[in-house]
Amino acid sequence: MPDFIYILTNEAMPGLIKIGKTSSSVAQRMRELDGSGIPLPFQCYYAARVDNALFVETRLHKAFGDFRVRANREFFRLDPFRAQSALELAALEDVTPRGDVVETEADEEAIVRASRRRSVFRFSQVGIGAGAVLVFSRDQNVTAIVINDRDIEFEGQVTSLSASAHTIVQRLGYNWSAVAGPDYWIYDGETLSERRRRFEDEGE
Repeated sequence: MPDFIYILTNEAMPGLIKIGKTSSSVAQRMRELDGSGIPLPFQCYYAARVDNALFVETRLHKAFGDFRVRANREFFRLDPFRAQSALELAALEDVTPRGDVVETEADEEAIVRASRRRSVFRFSQVGIGAGAVLVFSRDQNVTAIVINDRDIEFEGQVTSLSASAHTIVQRLGYNWSAVAGPDYWIYDGETLSERRRRFEDEGE
């Protein structure tokens, strides 16, 4: 029986990820979780087939234990790309769903609306100035240049972090309705989301 580990995000819980395992399909597990009282459907940032899901999940939970929200829950205040980087060490196959796992069009629209409402990312808040080069987490040959406090230049066009990220993941074969750009663009070894949380924590 195949074993899978998944890393889920949810626009209703920005900054948190869920790291779990399933022996059914990842999409099926996401549908089950959608019925658990969470306001919005989960989105899968990354999922992998592994040899021993219980072992891998236990190791991941232990490795990221300092970021765990509650001991009896699988939620972590952790950047999803950092969790993906660890999971890839045990991955036999990338099984990330290529489309949104939603039941209705209304669910998809709710994800898009929530993504748009998320606070605007400003480069000045994280010490990044114009001219800085960003790389894309899923293909680090893809780059962009910061041109002002909110916008980047990507393929010769002025655009936003999320719009450019959405374009790229679609080219990579993911038919997702929305993505949070700061979760996918990297500067100096950190995704922009992780960098923002670090600056916020250091400012407390």
